[in-house]
Amino acid sequence: MIKVFPRFDEDLLVRLFHKGVKAQWSTADVDWNDPIQFSPSQSLALARMLTPVYLGEQSAMIGASVVLPQMANAGETSAQLYLSSFLMDEARHFEVLTNLYRRLGAEPLTIRQMPEMLRYHNRLRKGDRLDWVWGILISDIFAKNFYTLYAKAQPEALFGKLSGRILRDESRHQAFAEYYLKRSIPQVSGERVQALMGMKDELLGIMESMYQRLYADAEEVGMDGRAFLDRLRTDIETKARRIGLYDALPPSGRGPASVRFSTSSPEPSANPTPLSFRGLKSSRCSTCFLALLCQTPLFQRAQCV
Repeated sequence: MIKVFPRFDEDLLVRLFHKGVKAQWSTADVDWNDPIQFSPSQSLALARMLTPVYLGEQSAMIGASVVLPQMANAGETSAQLYLSSFLMDEARHFEVLTNLYRRLGAEPLTIRQMPEMLRYHNRLRKGDRLDWVWGILISDIFAKNFYTLYAKAQPEALFGKLSGRILRDESRHQAFAEYYLKRSIPQVSGERVQALMGMKDELLGIMESMYQRLYADAEEVGMDGRAFLDRLRTDIETKARRIGLYDALPPSGRGPASVRFSTSSPEPSANPTPLSFRGLKSSRCSTCFLALLCQTPLFQRAQCV
């Protein structure tokens, strides 16, 4: 039962909410005539590289709307309040990147071209609100590293400026997730902590698979994909230690992380394995996360059989 007059603690999440309210911006604040600073082939490569980030913004927006009632029912009022501003941020990022695609004259990859995206975001929707916040933190670290590259490399270009704006929002998102997890993890069992570690390893493995498909595009825009993934993994492991995941593990589970990225650069896949939906029964649920996600334009453009 949602309380009419719930307990309201003045914690970090409330301060982050106030900070987010003051820092709102919209597509109307963007100068869409700023230079692209990419050739046509690089614009196409950037559009492909942006696809996991773009879908991440969209699925975070949808996922937050599912998790928010769970936090309300759990009496986590300040988290519920903050997540309302998080929804606004993700909606703005999704709209901004949609407009950017139009300016680039390109479209995102389809699920058929990169089926790992469906695996990744299907994994984010599993479990409870703790799983979701942990998955969102990992996704935000991915996005932070990606946007930082262009905010530094192209500070006067359109995407560089957009990246700088989005990064300010992402810093609040990471602060929220880190605070929420650090407060929650000591209250869960060692088995539950091991499951969160397994989720981390699974998501990192899927990111490696996505890199395999985007290797040529990364080369086209001058991005060192291997260095990017190595830095990403280091940042995620640092966050895992900071929120207390390793400290909360049973002694038998405190060995080195199980996921290691390969050291050699893969060859780009000319013919990605198509994703087939033959034999799958249609869902009767119209409100679950996956059903909502599959109704979005990005998924509808996937010519699945």
